[in-house]
Amino acid sequence: MKKLINSPDDVIAEALIGIDASDENVRVDHENRVIFRAEPTRAGKVAVISGGGSGHEPLHGGFVGVGMLDAACAGQMFTSPTPDQMLAATLGVDAGAGVLHIVKNYTGDVMNFEMAAELAADADVRIATVVVADDVAVQDSLYTAGRRGVGLTVLMEKIVGAAAEEGRDLDAVVAVANKVNEHGRSMGMALTSCTVPAAGKPTFELPGDQMEIGIGIHGEPGRHREPLTSARDIARQLVEPVLADHDFTGSDVIVMVNGLGATPLIELYLMYGEVKALLDAAGIRVARNLVGSYITSLDMAGCSVTLLKADDELLRLWDAPVKTAGLRWGL
Repeated sequence: MKKLINSPDDVIAEALIGIDASDENVRVDHENRVIFRAEPTRAGKVAVISGGGSGHEPLHGGFVGVGMLDAACAGQMFTSPTPDQMLAATLGVDAGAGVLHIVKNYTGDVMNFEMAAELAADADVRIATVVVADDVAVQDSLYTAGRRGVGLTVLMEKIVGAAAEEGRDLDAVVAVANKVNEHGRSMGMALTSCTVPAAGKPTFELPGDQMEIGIGIHGEPGRHREPLTSARDIARQLVEPVLADHDFTGSDVIVMVNGLGATPLIELYLMYGEVKALLDAAGIRVARNLVGSYITSLDMAGCSVTLLKADDELLRLWDAPVKTAGLRWGL
């Protein structure tokens, strides 16, 4: 294992020190491992928080800032944050209008966010929760009841964060989140495994001439393993299941081609070109796109494709200004 670390036990704590030192727009509660916006939530604004296991950066901490999240909890590597962390984040951002929890559909995340929501409700904070479940690859995986929450999380945090930023109330913000959830789908694949520092070896073995289709962001198995093929064929194997699962025909879509941590940007752009050609042939209009590594799996090589059917409201919220470490435009 070759990693830029001091000790496997200290990776997350020391990364948070670096985040705190590098970004003047956030502040870090090191005891609870919560990244907050530097400025307190303005009075009457709905606060939006998320979180999950570390190792998926820039998700979630890289999306804390104006136009996206108000706070993000950093769990242990590939492990849900604790209810106490989530409670600290919730109480730290509540400004009287309620707090929305955005939760990826993994059993630990869902359970711990539920406990945190109950504790926050006892403190008279109004809580709403949306569970992201966009992965079409599997149903009821090793870590979930239902579909996994993957790439759509990035798009939801941006769009829902914009809705909260413009002053919508909690019910209206939840309605936007539900719309995103209903109309977004994802599918991913891996060329290599990832290596968790504490483990010191790859999570799974994948021969050099093989690829895994439908992989999860923690290295969970996908639909099947098969010989490595061309980018054009890989794009087809990612796009076709998404289109079969939801009707995007004739619609505007936001497309994200996402790298899982070790895929060069040149390959992601090549993949985007193949994805765009498939969507053009299917009569689906790409209105916006995002290409890069936004929800990763440490050093895994591979990519995922996310499609979101987007009406005028969602496109306007997508275009709204955002200022975070991971996404920035309009400010």
